[in-house]
Amino acid sequence: MAKIVGIKFRHTAKVYYFDPKDFDFKKGEGVIVETARGVEFGTVTIEPKMVDDSEIVQPLKPVIRKATDADWRKVERNEARVPEAKRLTEECIEKRKLKMKLIDAEFTFDESKVVFYFTAAGRIDFRELLKDLASIFHIRIELRQVGIRDETKILGGIAPCGRACCCSTCLPEFKKVTIKMAKVQGLSLNPTKISGLCGRLMCCLEYENEYYSEAFKKMPKIGSIVITEEGKGTVISNNMLKYLVKVKIEKGDGSLVYKEFPLDSIKITKANREEDIEKMSKEEAKNLKDIEDEN
Repeated sequence: MAKIVGIKFRHTAKVYYFDPKDFDFKKGEGVIVETARGVEFGTVTIEPKMVDDSEIVQPLKPVIRKATDADWRKVERNEARVPEAKRLTEECIEKRKLKMKLIDAEFTFDESKVVFYFTAAGRIDFRELLKDLASIFHIRIELRQVGIRDETKILGGIAPCGRACCCSTCLPEFKKVTIKMAKVQGLSLNPTKISGLCGRLMCCLEYENEYYSEAFKKMPKIGSIVITEEGKGTVISNNMLKYLVKVKIEKGDGSLVYKEFPLDSIKITKANREEDIEKMSKEEAKNLKDIEDEN
C-alpha cells in the first residue's frame, strides 16, 4: 500500500497520482508538482489516501509544495495571455496559408514554453510558422496536432444528452467505440442519433457494452419465431434491460395481438447468432463510414 494524492491538470479529466509527503491536502487546493513537462500547477481532486501498489505507476513523484497566492496569480496571468496568443498565431497561419485549425494555446506554469493545439487533415510543414512565433513570443514554441475527438475534449460543449461532454469532464482517456456496440444495444444506426459533437461515435456507447453484449446473446433474433403461452409469434423487439420480448401473435380469426413476455417464459425456436449483428446493408455501411473512428 502507498499513500497518494490525486491531481488533475488543465485540458484533462485524467487523475494523476503523486506522493503527498507530509502535506495535508483538501479537494480543490492548488499544488506545484514536477512532471515530464517540467514544473506544473495542478488541482487536488482526490485527498490523500492509501491505495494498492498495483494502482500506482512507479516511481511516484512527490508534490513539491502547496500553491501560494502568487502561484494562483501566475496561472491567471498565463490564462489571460491565451486569447492574444491565439489571435497572433491565427494571423501567422493565415499569412503562411497553412491548412490547419488552431484549437487552443497553453503557457506552461514556469512561462518557459507555449503549446499550441491544432487540427489538420494531414501533415503540415510548419517550420516557417515556428520561426514566426518564436520571434513574437521569445520563448520555446511547441505545435501539437490533435485529432477531432481531442478538439472536442479541449473545447468542451453540451452533448446530445444535455450534459457536458464526457471527454472534457470525466473521461480519463478515449476507448475504442464501434458500430457493433450500437447494433448490440438496439440503437438506431442513424448517424445523427449516435454521434457526439465531434462527429464520431458517442463515447458512452462503450459504458454498458459488456452488459448489452451478454444480454444480446440471450435474446431472440428480431423476426424469429418463438413459442409463448398464447401460441406462436414473431419477435418484433427486445427490451434488454428488463429481459422482455415483444411478440406479434396472429389469432385464428386473423386478428393480431402484440404482447410482451418475460424471456424465461418463451421458447426460442432458433438460437440467436452472434454473426447476425455483423450483417449490415451497403447503405448503412456507407452512412456510418465517417463516424466510426479508430480512436
